[in-house]
Amino acid sequence: MTTAHHTLDELLGQLEACTQGCLSVTQLSQHWRTAGATLPLPARYGEVLGNVLDRLEAGALFSEESCSFSQKDLLDNLRVWAEKARAQL
Repeated sequence: MTTAHHTLDELLGQLEACTQGCLSVTQLSQHWRTAGATLPLPARYGEVLGNVLDRLEAGALFSEESCSFSQKDLLDNLRVWAEKARAQL
């Protein structure tokens, strides 16, 4: 397994921890921003990841009811991003 694949596995583990309430959205976002930047992916992957994380962070500032971003949908988007990134690697 390559380092990049290992990084993706770690990110998915953190995503699962966040989904279960064991990791905050802020911590998740910090980890994903840092680790995502180390992956050897085309620039568009970084742009998309940044956009999803920005929306996730903005949504974390408000209650689920008052925010236009669904946290569950954004977490699902991160999972899709990771799957596409894995296929790209």
